[in-house]
Amino acid sequence: MCARLCLPRSTWTEFCTVSTRKHLNMKALLLPHIVNLADNARPLELVTLPDPVPRENEILVRVSACGVCHTELDEIEGRTPPPQLPIVLGHQVVGRVVDVGVFVTRFHGGERVGVAWIHSTCGQCAYCLNGRENLCENFRATGRDVPGGYAEYLTVAEDFAYRLPDVFSDVEAAPLLCAGAIGYRSLVLTGLRDGQSLGLTGFGASAHLVLQMAQRRYPQTPVYVFARSESERQFARELGAVWAGPTEAEAPLKLDAIIDTTPAWTPTVEALKNLVPGGRLVINAIRKEDGDKAALTRLDYARDLWLEKEIKSVANVTRHDVSEFLLIAAEIPLKPQVQTYALADANQALWELKQRQVHGAKVLNID
Repeated sequence: MCARLCLPRSTWTEFCTVSTRKHLNMKALLLPHIVNLADNARPLELVTLPDPVPRENEILVRVSACGVCHTELDEIEGRTPPPQLPIVLGHQVVGRVVDVGVFVTRFHGGERVGVAWIHSTCGQCAYCLNGRENLCENFRATGRDVPGGYAEYLTVAEDFAYRLPDVFSDVEAAPLLCAGAIGYRSLVLTGLRDGQSLGLTGFGASAHLVLQMAQRRYPQTPVYVFARSESERQFARELGAVWAGPTEAEAPLKLDAIIDTTPAWTPTVEALKNLVPGGRLVINAIRKEDGDKAALTRLDYARDLWLEKEIKSVANVTRHDVSEFLLIAAEIPLKPQVQTYALADANQALWELKQRQVHGAKVLNID
């Protein structure tokens, strides 16, 4: 029976077909175990799984697009391992509601929604009650603690899903749900004032959105970009960076704030020397890789940390971050640069991400 939803006649047949798939199987990509991508370039296995069924407060989403994030590499290689394996990865999810639990009131069949990294929190601790649910001890992440969007369907509690602005296509909206939202939180945490200078080290999915946000939010603020490849630096200049140089370069002037979007230690160390006294470095990577950990031995206290320089990390996002950012992104409007892949080609997208072959954001086009 499909009686729980009130759908227009034109969508009724499609909805009944989808919602009765509970006894069928969906396509999904599973991570069966932790691996080093250097040893296994195809860590995800394409399988069929039973269609998920929404609980009383959940919606069932038919996935149309899912962003590919560096955090997936951290999950695959064990830097932020899923608590249970196998697991379906993916936390930048766009799709349409096809079924709802009996207590759901916010969403109806056919609505387009987004699902982000924040899947659920306890809602009762001091952090949750004070608007810092991203720090909740019981924070659960989409695609790590629960199945994510590298699949044809997923379920999510209605309070942790988002309506998406019409200005964005499905593949454009997907990277906004993590790369964009975490970039927005990072920009806010810089404490930047209009006219002060901003640096971005690393220029991938998140940074290319931060640059566009900064131009609108702080129109008098010049943006300087540090990136490993000349193609990334050229891309930054095309988007409006006043200067772009290698990771180890010194900017033409000392900067008031820098956002580090990389998974490596070298950009962190190099960024500190480019800060003004009292400047702030904001690191939005969920983990740092150990490959260049020796870079930390190059830290010079007098040059890099003295004179009240600050380092602040970004931990997850709140629902408020995502909701507020989506409104801002639509108003600008942001224009994510997107490379698309079929679901079956997710391993290729992840390998390219590992090799830093990045030009904007990578998105699986699942529909």
